[in-house]
Amino acid sequence: MSTYRPTWVEIDLGAIRHNVEVLIKLVGPAAVMAIVKADAYGHGAVPVASAALEAGASALGVALVEEGVHLRDAGIDAPILVLSEPSPDAAAEVVARGLTPVVYSEAGIDALAQAVTDAGQAPLGVHLKVDTGMHRVGAAAQDVATLAQRVERHGELLLEGVCTHFAVADEPEHGYTEQQLERFATARRSLADVGVNPVMVHAANSAAAIGFPASRFDMVRTGIAIYGVTPGPGIGADLGLRPALALRSRVSHVKRLHRGDAVSYGLRYELGRDATIATVPIGYADGVPRNLGAAGAEALLHGRRFPIAGTVTMDQLLIDVGDEPVAVGDVVTFLGQDGSGSVTAEEWAEHLGTIGYEIVCGIGPRVPREYRS
Repeated sequence: MSTYRPTWVEIDLGAIRHNVEVLIKLVGPAAVMAIVKADAYGHGAVPVASAALEAGASALGVALVEEGVHLRDAGIDAPILVLSEPSPDAAAEVVARGLTPVVYSEAGIDALAQAVTDAGQAPLGVHLKVDTGMHRVGAAAQDVATLAQRVERHGELLLEGVCTHFAVADEPEHGYTEQQLERFATARRSLADVGVNPVMVHAANSAAAIGFPASRFDMVRTGIAIYGVTPGPGIGADLGLRPALALRSRVSHVKRLHRGDAVSYGLRYELGRDATIATVPIGYADGVPRNLGAAGAEALLHGRRFPIAGTVTMDQLLIDVGDEPVAVGDVVTFLGQDGSGSVTAEEWAEHLGTIGYEIVCGIGPRVPREYRS
């Protein structure tokens, strides 16, 4: 479909490849799984998955069966781990598409085994997830050995891996990650006590992969870091990771206003001097939060920073460019680099009291993605 609004996202696949290579070097000999759930954090699952695999990632991770199916439909045949246990009614699709599911319940294990039987296929590899303190999903420590034995009794399944997930790896001073590692070690000992020894052990997300070398085990599951966004304040800032995403638009209208004039919904931004206001066709429906201007955020025009003026509306926003010469068609950068200036997802996150993950994931699907290497 043709697009007429001059607003777009640029995705640098060269940055994706660079970041994966940096992480592979950092965590080796552990393997790197590239997490491409949520449409690769808004970057585009298929192009990012392909770039990550080209750079040496050994597997991909998704949140939903549907996300794994999307990658398979695109011709990607690498191992794909579904990070939460599929519902029983999705078991047949998991088997048919050769996805590797995480399991942590008797019902989930039994449904997958039955799906393999129904399909008449070779045994399906599964990974047993242990809840070591995140308390979101995963098997309780006291149930781990029993569930592992249940998997092994099903000849249709192979227990390929055991894993867990950290709650505060992005807060290294907290101390809780060390506790989770200890609980994970206890769970793995309980498996060894009943003669179960999974080939693959993994626990680390991006923050842990960077900040907790003891958590790397056989593989790390890196999401946000492969997109060049730091997983927490200062974490990985010295690794040379490159942001892969830029969000840009073009000025669609220009007006000169006077001191005392106020702009946008609520008239909350009042000019303290005569100034030029540039309208840009992007808004909160595209992922620019409504209160971003009020929080103090700026955009780049001609390599210089200018404030977002007033309330961001659904489809448009305003930039106060002061006395800067500006014309319809000039490029405005909201995330990314323009000349020597740059705006990062972490900067938006700091303004809004959130994390960089939410910023990049929030850029809406109606903003077209353009890919370059």
